[in-house]
Amino acid sequence: MARRLTRAFYARDSLELAPLLLNKLLVHDDVEGRLVVRIVEVEAYRGSADPGSHAYRGQTPRNSAMFGPPGRLYVYFTYGMHWCANVVALAPAGDASAVLLRAGEPIDGLDVMRSRRPRARRDRDLCSGPARLAQALGLDRDDDGASLVRGPLGIFDDDVAPPRRPGRSVRIGLAPGRGEAARWRWFVPGNEHVSRR
Repeated sequence: MARRLTRAFYARDSLELAPLLLNKLLVHDDVEGRLVVRIVEVEAYRGSADPGSHAYRGQTPRNSAMFGPPGRLYVYFTYGMHWCANVVALAPAGDASAVLLRAGEPIDGLDVMRSRRPRARRDRDLCSGPARLAQALGLDRDDDGASLVRGPLGIFDDDVAPPRRPGRSVRIGLAPGRGEAARWRWFVPGNEHVSRR
């Protein structure tokens, strides 16, 4: 039986946490039913040490969830149209650290996901990207700051281990000078649900 991850699991730096989240189950007990995806792609962000991070210049109303305790969601709006979700990791006091959930493999609740992503031609397109994942799971501003250790959102371990040798690359979509050279993206090799670059 799958076990919900405890706050202690999230109490580590984002660079350590990110690859450990691969193959875990992200579960949303939504008003339309239980939605489950297996996490297959993530990116780490490291606050004031990382020009690619939303927390690089400090705390703001938008990013305040990143500065909270580990094991919460930081959900943000981007490009004026999309929501994206991050897992808050451990950071020194006054700083922030988080892991962007970039892609997932749909496991349960696919009919609901398809209704929310009607332009997805194949199931592999339902959650293959951070905005697609958030849309399929119905994540938005209301979920910013939500606890992952209790409540309708959670990450669970069903004994499918992270890959022994996960794929690794630079992060996607960062402008020059924004940490684009850091190899802080991890993914499950060969999984068709990993986002396309």
